[in-house]
Amino acid sequence: MKSDIEIAREAKLQDIFSIAEKAGFLNEEIIQWGNYKSKVSLNVFERIKYKKNGKLILVTTINPTPGGEGKTTITIGLAQALAKLGKKTMLGIREPSLGPTMGMKGGATGGGYSQVVPMEDINLHFTGDMHAITSAHNLLASLLDNHIHHGDVFHIDPRYIVWPRVIDISDRSLRNVVVGLGGPSDGVPHQDQFSITPASEVMAILCLAKDLEDLKKRLGQIIVAYTYDGKPVTANNLKAVGAMAVLLKDAIKPNLVQTIEGVPAFIHGGPFANIAHGTSSLISTNIGLKLADYFVTEAGFGSELGAEKFFDIVCRIGNLKPDAVVMVVSIRALKRHGLGNDKEAVKKGLDNLEKHLENIEFFKIPVVVAINQFVDDTDDEIAIVEKYCNEKNIPVALVNVWDEGGEGGIELAGKLVSLLHNSSAQFNFLYDVEDSVKNKIEQIAKKMYGADRVVYTVTAEQDIKLCEELNLNNLPICIAKTQYSLSDDPKSLGRPRGFKISVREIRFSSGAGFLVPMTGKITTMPGLPAKPISEQVDIDNFGNITGLY
Repeated sequence: MKSDIEIAREAKLQDIFSIAEKAGFLNEEIIQWGNYKSKVSLNVFERIKYKKNGKLILVTTINPTPGGEGKTTITIGLAQALAKLGKKTMLGIREPSLGPTMGMKGGATGGGYSQVVPMEDINLHFTGDMHAITSAHNLLASLLDNHIHHGDVFHIDPRYIVWPRVIDISDRSLRNVVVGLGGPSDGVPHQDQFSITPASEVMAILCLAKDLEDLKKRLGQIIVAYTYDGKPVTANNLKAVGAMAVLLKDAIKPNLVQTIEGVPAFIHGGPFANIAHGTSSLISTNIGLKLADYFVTEAGFGSELGAEKFFDIVCRIGNLKPDAVVMVVSIRALKRHGLGNDKEAVKKGLDNLEKHLENIEFFKIPVVVAINQFVDDTDDEIAIVEKYCNEKNIPVALVNVWDEGGEGGIELAGKLVSLLHNSSAQFNFLYDVEDSVKNKIEQIAKKMYGADRVVYTVTAEQDIKLCEELNLNNLPICIAKTQYSLSDDPKSLGRPRGFKISVREIRFSSGAGFLVPMTGKITTMPGLPAKPISEQVDIDNFGNITGLY
């Protein structure tokens, strides 16, 4: 069996201008980044702004195994299948982070014959967006420390500096550090933290901004610290916005590539869904909806994380109305949630699928289930899932896009098209942003997770009081929670009941426009596993890379 990287290398790529023409771009709207990648000029909005939007399809999943359930692969394969049916299709996914690429999961460009290419470029430095976001974020951190060093006219309390530094590598040793040691010429010592770049508020802002003007406005609203009398200090106060925007001038432009079968694909932005909002940029989604009849995008992890955040944050900010949801399920994930390795475990694991399907019902969007077929799956196991869906009157399709590309997703594409023609979304939000902070958190915890109650630490209670004083209490909620369970305990599998959600603190992403309750033991800086994938990655004298997948 060929590896993903071998399949990607053998693919015959079309030049980027051919892909751009297929998508509906003019040559002058394309900024070439090598033969097979490009940026897209934001000037395209002026030409396409009056076009009617195509159908918006969101791909999500049940609570995943550590290896993932192939959601990105299904997203790519579905887009290829829709194209095979003669539908003008584009897709939008997130840019891979070097954290998981070199850590546990590996790359994030799909798999087999449902990949976006050039795979090696995308999984590594791509067009430099991650570096630009990292630099803009750390520039603000540097300007903050520099301000304190040179006299601190705002009288910043060093105990309440809330702007961490970031790096796009998983490194648990950087979660809590001390900076400024060495003497008066080396800054003012204080405790600091590092987050991974996908958790940066700058990443969230880039993915939610509508244009450069909106980007600058949002950057200016970032809160970096508080004064001794409790007043917030912002990026505007530090006169950081112009320089940050300059560093992001190219990163804000969407990246256009292609799938193995030549379907145009946007890869833009990469927020994680367990610690951020988990979807690609609003700019690329809006362009794709104007140019394609079907725009397929993904939300990170399960419906209770990425999908909920896509609906309640991204769709609210972008005035989007999703038309359908594809729920990815794998036999191996069902077995994990059924705490076994046989057919009975598959049956027990259906409890987890049931909750995720109920979650989509809250938003009143039609759904189709995609069974992502792996080589070890048996016909009997697959039949259990198909029988369950048929009894629930939910369309279901067996998918093998890893091995067969778009052809392996034809059944799914056909059922999706039928679903879109025979039903319509009555999309609504889960909560009203004008509700209290606690009410919004509890709406998500009780409806999406199935929790009985939410408990708050003293710190979280103080955070809620502060956000009310700062008039930030009417922002949407972006809960940071483990992806492996519906609860905030990663070991609580299946469909847990009678549990509580524990909120440790609430972080204010005032520029991005949401509040981030931190639950359980979730951290914004992952660690590496005992044997990280980086140990397998190498390059030979001819430039051939091995170990990426």
